[in-house]
Amino acid sequence: MKKNILIAFVLLLLVSCSKTKEPIVSFYYWKTNFKLSPAEKDVLKDNNVTKLYIRYFDIGLHPKTEEPIPVSPIHFQENMSGFEVVPVIFIKNKVMLQTNLDIEDLVQKTIRLVEEINTKNKIISSEIQIDCDWTLSSKGNYLKFIEQFKKLSHKKLSATIRLHQVKYFKKTKIPNVDSGVLMYYNMGSIAPDSLNSIYSQKIAEKYLESLKKYPLHLDFALPIYSWGVHIRNQQVIGLRSKLNVSELKRDKNFKQISDIFFRAIQSNYKNGVFYEENDLLKIEAISSDDLKQMAKDLNENLAQAPNEIIFYDLDEFNIKYHEKNIFKQVVSYF
Repeated sequence: MKKNILIAFVLLLLVSCSKTKEPIVSFYYWKTNFKLSPAEKDVLKDNNVTKLYIRYFDIGLHPKTEEPIPVSPIHFQENMSGFEVVPVIFIKNKVMLQTNLDIEDLVQKTIRLVEEINTKNKIISSEIQIDCDWTLSSKGNYLKFIEQFKKLSHKKLSATIRLHQVKYFKKTKIPNVDSGVLMYYNMGSIAPDSLNSIYSQKIAEKYLESLKKYPLHLDFALPIYSWGVHIRNQQVIGLRSKLNVSELKRDKNFKQISDIFFRAIQSNYKNGVFYEENDLLKIEAISSDDLKQMAKDLNENLAQAPNEIIFYDLDEFNIKYHEKNIFKQVVSYF
């Protein structure tokens, strides 16, 4: 009897040890002014969130000189003492396509601006993240930028990774960073068809198996945002963010003609945007079921378990369209 109890105890111990720790829940914050609403504070508290990936600024090109310049730096309106802050720098690919790019100068200016923002707001960051959808044409400059940034910043460095960069990593190469974040969204073309460009399981399936061979540790970024694709004469003329679908259904200027399409039945202005009669709005959104499916598919194709699941992005508008405990449900799949 004692022997059987001992065996059962050992088996129970082995099972419990084999269960890896669940990833933590984190969020991207992508607005230019950092100020949390009560609903945003609640979701952070409910999910024990202590780490935020905050877009500090973009790097684009000056319209006249074509010199790299910072665009729309963040302004903090709250004390950040309760959070671990990871500054995220979004670099437009056209910057990395510059043939005469002074990489060391760009790295130094980028680090300096991050430090200025941190000093002003009493933030201490141990990690910086670089967000750039580099291509075969820009990879040379991008990889050199990462090398120089890692050398001069003396901080942990992470980078965003796209699905195509995972599947074709031998061509696109792997940046010399401590870890990557797979951006598991924006998978298709923004088009007047009925497909969802934010997420498509069919498209994702073409890349998932490649995750098992990718040598860099990856965490995952999952989408919780939505938008409307504004279509005129079968041509996309813009994206319309923060469209309240319930309000759109009540709007007498629009008629719902399918699950995802609304037609303007007369010319009108809505949220400062002009819609001609017969313009279409295609609603692209992510459901809670989509998020669970993403987590399930990713978990079945892991090379190694993620440390974090980062949701894009923290905004009261995005949060209200998902059930309260969805974030905990998603991380429980891993």
